[in-house]
Amino acid sequence: MEKQYRLLYDENLCIGCQACSVACRVENDVPDDFYRVQVHMQTLGTFPNLGMKYERLSCVMCENPPCVSVCPTKASFQSKDGLVHIDERSCISCQYCILACPYHARFVNPLKNVVEKCNFCYETRVSKELLPACVSICPTNALTFGDMRQSSSLVHQKSQKEVLVFPKAHLGTKPKVAFIPNRKGAKS
Repeated sequence: MEKQYRLLYDENLCIGCQACSVACRVENDVPDDFYRVQVHMQTLGTFPNLGMKYERLSCVMCENPPCVSVCPTKASFQSKDGLVHIDERSCISCQYCILACPYHARFVNPLKNVVEKCNFCYETRVSKELLPACVSICPTNALTFGDMRQSSSLVHQKSQKEVLVFPKAHLGTKPKVAFIPNRKGAKS
């Protein structure tokens, strides 16, 4: 049975330290000024009642990925486990997938002239039963990753007990990345 991966991002635990972004850059040799994962920070409220809101931006590994159907060379493809990958050998950098992605999660690597995005560190880590670099480095455990088909997995257990928000769910893309929204009711 194929695995059914999910990544959870808990907005309540993220401190905006950028360790996930740095780990991703190092693990995947991402060039300067480009990102496979970013955490954006927003200041809320007025002094002295200030708060911070953090938002993770990356590929959400859609079950119905619009980027795959527009790729003329089939470089963007979905594996049997449902993850969306890019075959760099087939990519002609036409950027159709970049335009089709509603999550703005893809970019052209200027050093290789191919499209790149988050792939959960599949080749270097997940295929070897390791956690993605971003998950393994997070100091507050704001990121949880695993197989939803394993009821004993932490990602499965958290998914059952938490309220999850799937980004842009109204588009019908069915993301595998979910957010645990801020429970504090951030002041604005």
